[in-house]
Amino acid sequence: MSRAKLIGGRGITPEEAIDIRQTVFGSASAPPRGEWTRTGLTFTHNPHDPYPFGLKSTKNATRGLQSVVQAFLTKYFIFDNRPKEKSVPLDKLLKPTDLEQVTALWNSISEILWNVGEKQKTIVCLPGEIQHISHSHQYFQDNITEKLCVFEFNKLEDLQIFIKRYLFYFSDDPGPGCLLLLYSAVWTRGFENTRTDLDCPKGAHLMGNAEEGSLNIVTLLLSGRATPYLHNGVVYVGDEDHYALPQFGILCRSRVGLLIWDGEGINVTSRQPGSRLKTPGLPIWVTCCMGHYGVVFNSNRELLRNYHAEKRFELHHYTCAGIFITMTVDNRSQDEEVGGENEDKTLQRSNSKEDVKGSDGGANLQASPLEKLIHTKWADGKIKFHTIIDQAKLNL
Repeated sequence: MSRAKLIGGRGITPEEAIDIRQTVFGSASAPPRGEWTRTGLTFTHNPHDPYPFGLKSTKNATRGLQSVVQAFLTKYFIFDNRPKEKSVPLDKLLKPTDLEQVTALWNSISEILWNVGEKQKTIVCLPGEIQHISHSHQYFQDNITEKLCVFEFNKLEDLQIFIKRYLFYFSDDPGPGCLLLLYSAVWTRGFENTRTDLDCPKGAHLMGNAEEGSLNIVTLLLSGRATPYLHNGVVYVGDEDHYALPQFGILCRSRVGLLIWDGEGINVTSRQPGSRLKTPGLPIWVTCCMGHYGVVFNSNRELLRNYHAEKRFELHHYTCAGIFITMTVDNRSQDEEVGGENEDKTLQRSNSKEDVKGSDGGANLQASPLEKLIHTKWADGKIKFHTIIDQAKLNL
C-alpha cells in the first residue's frame, strides 16, 4: 500500500487537544489507555486463514469499536459488493481478495463517519510530523493527539477519496487506527454534544471502564449519538418532586443493529435495545454478550421484511478474536414442524444439550449466553449450533 504524505489540514490547538482527551479519556494530564495508541484496523495476513472477511485483534478496550467496523465490513461484503444479477454463495462473498479488503475498509470508515456527521459534514483527524502542543502539567503527550491535523469534508465522495488515500493511518498494526477513528467520530459529533449525549454528571467521559470498550462508543458509531439509552426516540423521565427530563435514545433506524445480553438481573430489561436497533435495515447486528463484543449476520436481505423468511434461517456469529459460529434458528411452531417435511428433528428442542466442537475439543454451549442473546430478538427460536472451524478457544 502506497503511503502518501499528509498534505493540508490545520494543526490541533492546545485547547482542542485538552478537550478531546478529556471527552474521550476523562483527563489530558494523564496518558491515555495504551491499547488505543497501538491497535489498528487490520485483517489477517495469513493466506490460509479461513475468515479473510474479519478483523483480528487482541482482547482490549478497542473491541467494541472494531466490532462496529466489522459489522459495516460484513455489510459491504454481503450486500454492497454482491453482484445483483446473480446469486453468489455466502462462503464466496466472505472470501475477499486483498483489494476487496482495502476497498471495504475505506468504504466502511467513510460510511460510519458520514453517518455520525448526519450526512452533512465530517471531520477527520490524522497525525502529522509536527508536535503542536508541548508537554505540561495540563497536557501529557501521547505522540498522537498533539500531532493531529484536522480535515473537514462536506461531500461523501471527497471523504471517501481522502480515507482511501490515507487508509494506512487506520490499518497500520501496531498503529493508532482505532483511536483515529474514535477521535474523528467525536470531533464530527462535537466535544460538547458528545458529553451531552452521555447524560452523566460533569466530568463524565466516553471511555468508561468496560474491558472491551464502552457501549457509548458503539452507539456513537451506530447512531451518531453517544447515548447510553437504547430505546426508540425520546422518553421523558421524572417524578412528583422533579420535572420530567428527556432521555434521548435511538432517533432513527440504522442499517446495522445491536443486540445485548448482560445476564440475569434487575436491569436487564432497561438495557434492552428498542426496535430501531433490534430490527435494522439489514440483518446485521453488533452484539454485546456478557461484555464481549461480536457481530451476528444473515445473508438474506429480506429476512427482516418477510415473515416467512424468519421461520427458519441461519445466523453467523463472528468476533475479532477469530471465532466463527454458524447456527440455525427455527421459529416454526410445533404444528408447523409436524405438518411439514419434518426435516432436521434435532431442532425440535429448546435449550437441549448441544456440543459445538472445534479442533481444540470444543465447548458446551448448553444454555449459553449466546443463545440467550439470540433469544432477545427471537424469543421462541430453537437454536442448533453447527461446527466451529477454529483453533481458538471459544470465548463469549
